Amino acid sequence: MSTDAVLRELLVRQLDHWLPAALQRARRATLALAYAGNAAAGAEAALGVVGEFADRLRGRRLTVLVLADGDADLPTRIGAVEATLPADVAVHVVSGRPDRLPVALKAAGAAGAPLLAVVDGGEPDRALLAAVASGRPAELLLVTEPGRSLRPALTAAGFPLATEVELVPAGDAPARLLGYGTGSDRGLEALKEALWAVDEFAGVRYRDPADPTGRLLDIGPDPEPGPLRRELLAELGRSGPLTVTELRRFAATATVYRAADANRALVSLLDDGAVTRDPEPGRLGGDVVISAVRTA
Repeated sequence: MSTDAVLRELLVRQLDHWLPAALQRARRATLALAYAGNAAAGAEAALGVVGEFADRLRGRRLTVLVLADGDADLPTRIGAVEATLPADVAVHVVSGRPDRLPVALKAAGAAGAPLLAVVDGGEPDRALLAAVASGRPAELLLVTEPGRSLRPALTAAGFPLATEVELVPAGDAPARLLGYGTGSDRGLEALKEALWAVDEFAGVRYRDPADPTGRLLDIGPDPEPGPLRRELLAELGRSGPLTVTELRRFAATATVYRAADANRALVSLLDDGAVTRDPEPGRLGGDVVISAVRTA
């Protein structure tokens, strides 16, 4: 399985979370899919999810934008899927690269309503990020080449919660960098759960851009805690004592891990004597303060 297949599975899982919430929140919403390469498989998978929520679309309006370049068969393939969808879904196939997404979103009237955008192969330029951030609320999955952090650009564009992960396939295929921006804690939690729930036999591993060792992590429900232990200790060294809640938020936004993984890593660090807690007795609740043990 390639990184493309893993990314499609992530899209399907995130769409399963986003779509019912968007339809409940507003009478209109937009799903925007922009690809620098072949878009058919990803768009077909996304429209398949839309079809599963047909009963919830009554009285709502969902606009699906599919933006791609150089795929002559795309309108035919998308048209076949569109024919199975209810009239409440408007699908627009637009020719062009991802940098044309701002124009397409404006034409679709996407601003001010729930918006989920998937940009595969685009650059995190200000115009694109600002156009997506005009959704209320807005979520963005941005896939590009590794080599720089996407988090600063996502945060500056108005996504208060952002995270990123490298997808590293077996063999000589290039790695991909996935960035996610949102304002929703639940959206972030859903994305993190999806990351670790995709096919563990996909032949793809993760690399945390924040991990200076660049250790590759196998996909699975219980990811290896070693890199998270190091990153939590490093954050405690930078910031001083922090609550469990603050460390959970750090894990969710600044690493590839989930908030719940922070609890497991902290228990391990406490058992090893690498950190202390205040108060010492009781459950590891959110208000418990964690401190790194200074070594000589």
